[in-house]
Amino acid sequence: KKGFARAYDFVYLPIDFDRGCGLGYAFVNLVDAALVPAFRDALDGYTSWSVRSSKVCQVSWSDRDQGLRANVRRYRNSPVMHPSVPDAYKPCLYSGGERVPFPVAKKQLRPPGKRKA
Repeated sequence: KKGFARAYDFVYLPIDFDRGCGLGYAFVNLVDAALVPAFRDALDGYTSWSVRSSKVCQVSWSDRDQGLRANVRRYRNSPVMHPSVPDAYKPCLYSGGERVPFPVAKKQLRPPGKRKA
């Protein structure tokens, strides 16, 4: 709806497995860094959610992983990619606005475990 349908190649919305809802943040990799200012202008401060929420979108730069290759490297062998994890909870790759398969893991994946409180 904001004109970025083909502007990203990676999206990951981390999910609380117990509650089945988002943790309140997401990772989006834009295909061209020149799109960042327009993306920030369009989404920073966004509040028109399809569900009732007082949350306000805040766009920020990730210091950890930058670029498609870095995000694939981070997640392809992650427990979140284990076959027991619902597809809707996994990171997604896109090409030309269409979802494409994630590269196969390079090692045996362990199932996600419970985090210690």
